[in-house]
Amino acid sequence: MTVTEARRGSVVEVKHPLVQHKLTYLRDKNTPTVHFRKLVNEITLLLTYEATKDLPTEDVEVETPLEVGEFPQISGKKVAVCPILRAGVGMLDGVLSLISSARVGFIGMYRDEETLEPVEYYAKLPADVAERDVILLDPMLATGNSTAAAIRTVKDAGATSVRLIAIIAAPEGIERITRDHPDVQIVVAAIDRGLNERGFIVPGLGDAGDRLYGTK
Repeated sequence: MTVTEARRGSVVEVKHPLVQHKLTYLRDKNTPTVHFRKLVNEITLLLTYEATKDLPTEDVEVETPLEVGEFPQISGKKVAVCPILRAGVGMLDGVLSLISSARVGFIGMYRDEETLEPVEYYAKLPADVAERDVILLDPMLATGNSTAAAIRTVKDAGATSVRLIAIIAAPEGIERITRDHPDVQIVVAAIDRGLNERGFIVPGLGDAGDRLYGTK
């Protein structure tokens, strides 16, 4: 698969036609929950392909049915996938379908609707997270406050390699992450116009958690 991308420093906006096609259906307010979940999973899988393309490899000896040869496999640290609750859980299967051996951690964050500041209510990470490449999952990178706090949580636990996969980002959120955590690569399907007065991404796709789980 050839991935067309627009790079902005540590930010990769994936412009692959399949990603953009699926994202258009994801944005549609008439897309039902069952299809919304499927689209989130599919887009996440495609973004994971991009987010992991620079993982180091090493040659190992393998015996095929015909002969012995040396072939590449991923080397170095293992992967930890950490969705940010609750909407990030909807992206988890998309990553695990490609990296089935990854350990999974969970970080619970919610945004105070008045201050827009993050409140952490839960964190459970793999015991060896410091030895792993961490992939954080959050469908919407809006103000960036909650995501920046989640990145701080995994870094405080010892993680030194962190990537963020989001589906849609606002410029404000990207600015926050690149300012606070310039070492973190961000991979997104789209960078939208900005935030409205409620701190939601516009044009966006609404509340990802509500649309994933059918809640209001």
